[in-house]
Amino acid sequence: MKIVVSGGGTGGHIFPALAIAERVLREDPETEVLYIGSDRGMETTIVPVRHIRFEPIRISGFRRSLSLDNIRTVWRFVRGVSRCKRLLKRFAPDVVIGTGGYVCGPVLYAAARLGIPTLIHEQNVVPGLTNVFLSRFASSVAVSFRASMDRFPHASRVIYTGNPRASEVAKANPAKGRELLGIPDGRPIVVIVGGSGGARAINEALVELAAFIDRMPEVHFVFITGRPYYERTRDRITSQRSLPDNLKVLPFADHMPEVLAASSLVVTRSGASIIAELTALGLPSIQIPSPNVTNNHQEANARWLCDEGAADMLLEHELTGERLFESIRRIMSDPIRRESMAVSSRKLGKPEASDLIFEEIRRLAEPGH
Repeated sequence: MKIVVSGGGTGGHIFPALAIAERVLREDPETEVLYIGSDRGMETTIVPVRHIRFEPIRISGFRRSLSLDNIRTVWRFVRGVSRCKRLLKRFAPDVVIGTGGYVCGPVLYAAARLGIPTLIHEQNVVPGLTNVFLSRFASSVAVSFRASMDRFPHASRVIYTGNPRASEVAKANPAKGRELLGIPDGRPIVVIVGGSGGARAINEALVELAAFIDRMPEVHFVFITGRPYYERTRDRITSQRSLPDNLKVLPFADHMPEVLAASSLVVTRSGASIIAELTALGLPSIQIPSPNVTNNHQEANARWLCDEGAADMLLEHELTGERLFESIRRIMSDPIRRESMAVSSRKLGKPEASDLIFEEIRRLAEPGH
């Protein structure tokens, strides 16, 4: 089989695309994979190190106000479609898969015009504009949240699969996570992370939060700041006090699935991939959605988790170290509620997501599907 995958701009689009490609390769190592991404996104460095063939195209998104940049965007889209048609004709894939980001526009549109079966995967509750546009042409649309199924009224087929990132973390070993963190068995762990690159607002709250954690000596706190914020955050904490025994401040966690698996509670942004991971592991969480994303989709993701009883939420404008500490304390001091949240989270998880998506790809690849 030959497949093309495309997704760009952020890790939330790139890592699901890679998870899908790697699931197909596990089933059939002889599968040929081509990744088409933007020439400036994170995918330019992330994809090649996975030993997957990568082809870049130049593309940009529309501005919401009248702008000359939108004329350039239209021109780049037209040129992108032309280049993608050439790439697709040469590669001759059985299926083309898009996971979001502007780059998927010309890739999936070109595939549809060439009559190649296409699959869109949408990670968020509120779909991105690119995926809504492409759903008119796609053979199938796979969604991470059941609540998204009605948001593609023009799609010919919509299926609820979950996010393929869930499948990658579902089998993570909590013992390995504790070993990596150097935290002994039996001590509950609260992980606070603002994403792979960190989040300024969350790190500001962590500086204040550090002053309160002595009040919960039985709980071990892990602050993962993101590399850009690590030194400043750690220095600000240590300028006020020495680091207590129950606090670790880290720039990054190389084995995040294992770290999550070892956790009792996670405080995080509300991106689709982390939510897929939390629910696959059945973890309660405190969601702090980023307000700086298109369509405010992170708040929609977080409210879905809260409505299902799996999380609490703090909006960024409400966030202080003291408020965050109180939110953590309420959950960690109530084991019955924490277990109820964990059960609700687990019910929402789709650890079989990659398998469901693979079955759809295989169906689309069959002649005359």
